[in-house]
Amino acid sequence: MSETLPMFPLNTVLFPGVTVPLHVFEERYRALVEHLLGIEDPAERTFGTVAIREGYEVGSHGAQSLFRIGVRMQLTEVELNPDGSYDIEAVGIERIQMDALDGRGPFPVGEIQDLAEPAVVADDHVVERARATFSAYRLALTEFREDPYEGSLPRDPEYLSWALAACAPLPMAERQGLLEAGDAEERLILVTDLLRSELRAMNVIPSLPATDVARNRWSPN
Repeated sequence: MSETLPMFPLNTVLFPGVTVPLHVFEERYRALVEHLLGIEDPAERTFGTVAIREGYEVGSHGAQSLFRIGVRMQLTEVELNPDGSYDIEAVGIERIQMDALDGRGPFPVGEIQDLAEPAVVADDHVVERARATFSAYRLALTEFREDPYEGSLPRDPEYLSWALAACAPLPMAERQGLLEAGDAEERLILVTDLLRSELRAMNVIPSLPATDVARNRWSPN
């Protein structure tokens, strides 16, 4: 079933479980925040986000510049600044597919449908290989900077797949590929292979990763 949802395109790929801070200053996105604040039930204060491929995110050619698979976000924190801008936090809830975008109103509105995560039992070997690879990458990274990660990794394969996807320091195309992966096991295999490639590159040319570590905080809530 399709529905309409306010849309906030971003220059990054987000994932379910990711908490992201945003500084909202453009008029159309201030209008989006004000619209959400007018919804009585905080659980219903949701909007969609998709990553911007290039160029502008709205307008006559806006839909062509956006990826179609994104995330439904729930607004969790809002602070109004003296200049009328907002500092907000939102958490990723679930994947969505955007079929159309209407930028004619006060804020962009997308025609979307939910993409349910398939209930797949991931192979234990795939899960442990992903955990071990990330631990090795995390250890290698501490040679160049303080450990940027906090706490222990989730045990649940689905949560683990989203956590590693969010934390992996990868270019946008690879992150989008992780978001679009068919299920948790496929995502764990992909992120493991990508992190192993990153480790090999770091061993050949000791340096920081080519792509900086993602700054988004992952949370299972």
